[in-house]
Amino acid sequence: MKRSTTLTIGFLFLISLGVIVLLANQLKIDKSLMQEGSGSSAPEEKSGEIAYNPPSLDDVPEGPMGDAILRGRELINDTSNAIRAKASSVEDGENLVNELACISCHAGDGLDRDTSSLVGVAAVYPQYNERADKVLTLEDRINGCMVRSMNGQPFEEDDEDLNAMVAYLSYISEGIPIGAELEWLGKNDMKDVPVPDVENGERVFQQSCVACHASDGSGTGPNTGPALWGEGSYNDGAGMARMSKNAGFIKNNMPLGQPNSLTDQEAADLAAFILSQDRPEWKGHDDDWPNGNRPTDVMTKELRDQVKEGTIDWEKVLGKDN
Repeated sequence: MKRSTTLTIGFLFLISLGVIVLLANQLKIDKSLMQEGSGSSAPEEKSGEIAYNPPSLDDVPEGPMGDAILRGRELINDTSNAIRAKASSVEDGENLVNELACISCHAGDGLDRDTSSLVGVAAVYPQYNERADKVLTLEDRINGCMVRSMNGQPFEEDDEDLNAMVAYLSYISEGIPIGAELEWLGKNDMKDVPVPDVENGERVFQQSCVACHASDGSGTGPNTGPALWGEGSYNDGAGMARMSKNAGFIKNNMPLGQPNSLTDQEAADLAAFILSQDRPEWKGHDDDWPNGNRPTDVMTKELRDQVKEGTIDWEKVLGKDN
């Protein structure tokens, strides 16, 4: 009786062991199939492409954070009026900021992919800046725009409007990995600018640009046609005061609604005409690019005067004399 029971138990044990082995093999097969199935999405993940999908402003959270994000959007959209409204006097407001807005360059609240988009900008800072020869935070970069492109005053550290702009830029950058390479950033740079014809640039400007920017370049408004020169425009320390940046922006974005309709030559002619006009002077040129490699195409007052005198050497300015 004992022998029979022992044999039965042993037999059951062997059956159980076999079932375990079969289950283990099946698990291996299932895992292998799952890995094969997931392999179809691997090329997309390895491609490194980042989707352009900024969050909707309808999804801005309620409360203090949401208020900051929406204030940041207001500052991007209507920079001059939003900042001047807080000044104690008209004169103080004019000293704080010029007549432009961030969207004068960064269309659609910075959400337009094809016009100097700001989506993802919060993910690429801190970033080394050769002009300043230091690593800049996002706050530093905003203040750089304030004193150059906006020809005004920098925000104080921890200013609520500075924090609001950072909050907005961070919100529209949600989901983008830190340090990601974003193909839509930094597009407005013409690598090989043709030697310009300033007189032709003036002709093209009068034919194609005055409806938005006025015949004297003073503009019709920061959102409709920003001032391109004069006291209401950017100073000559701004990136747009470089021939390569200005011609690249014109080529990629102008006339409004007709991007890339101008030739490189026409864009260069327009940039040369615009940048040869009087504008505020940046007082910190001597401190820019302290380690050398200073670009030659920054249209300073000296170069503007040379255009007017007919003595400018465009080959030298555009680095074609090497």
